[in-house]
Formats: sequence, structure tokens, C-alpha cells
Amino acid sequence: MRISTKGRYSLAALLYLATLEDGVYANSKEIAAAAETTEGYIEQLFIQLRKIKLIEGIRGRNGGYTLAVPCEKIRIGDILRACEGSLKPSICVDARVCPAEKKCLSKNAWLSLYKAINSCIDSITLRDLLNDYKARENPGYII
Repeated sequence: MRISTKGRYSLAALLYLATLEDGVYANSKEIAAAAETTEGYIEQLFIQLRKIKLIEGIRGRNGGYTLAVPCEKIRIGDILRACEGSLKPSICVDARVCPAEKKCLSKNAWLSLYKAINSCIDSITLRDLLNDYKARENPGYII
């Protein structure tokens, strides 16, 4: 399974917004530069993220985007599912689609993988990633 640019750039953009002080809005040009993509792509990605109310935006000269939810409540899974859609590693996970469900020998493997992926990405928040980054920037060596 591979996360596309949609998921990667959405995560990068929201991480950038998480670094801003409360109440500060960033415009799409600034966010795109931080995420190393184009302004148009950021605007496209933010459509889905606004739908699930992870970000909010204001229009106008001083407009832009900010997180609508505290970063400790935004799970990586929320972002990836909004941008990527289903994270199912195989159609076998969906009983309605799998024609060989009753005689399938590998369904449990795919189902276990799917559960593990979701468990992992739902256990990590934007705050966790920011804290990890800050720890790498200022390592406190313990002897």
C-alpha cells in the first residue's frame, strides 16, 4: 500500500498550520511553499479537509486557513482517509465485493493488515508529529 501525494501533501500542509499560533491564518501560497507543492494543489486538497471540518478558511485580503480543531485531536488517519479514501489493502476486506469470500484462504491476512493500518494511523496525532520533530531539533542527550 502506498500513500499518494494527496495524503503526503495534506499531512505536510496541516503540520504547517499546526505550527502557527492560535488564531493565525496562512494563505495558500504560504502553505504551498511550506508543503513544497503548488497553491492550486493545496486549494484542491483543502476542499476535502474543509468538508470534514479539520480546517477553516476566511476569504479576503487577510484571509487564509487555520486548523478548526486542536492539533492533539487531529489523527493522521482522519487526514489520510479524507484525502485518500479507503485504506483497504485489498478488495478482499469488503465482503460485499469479494466473490470468493467463503473459500478465501487469505482474507484474514488482509483484514488483519487493514486493522493494523487503521490502528497505527489513528494512534498518531499532529501534536505527536510536532513533538517528535521538536525532539529531533533539540535532542536532550541522557547518559
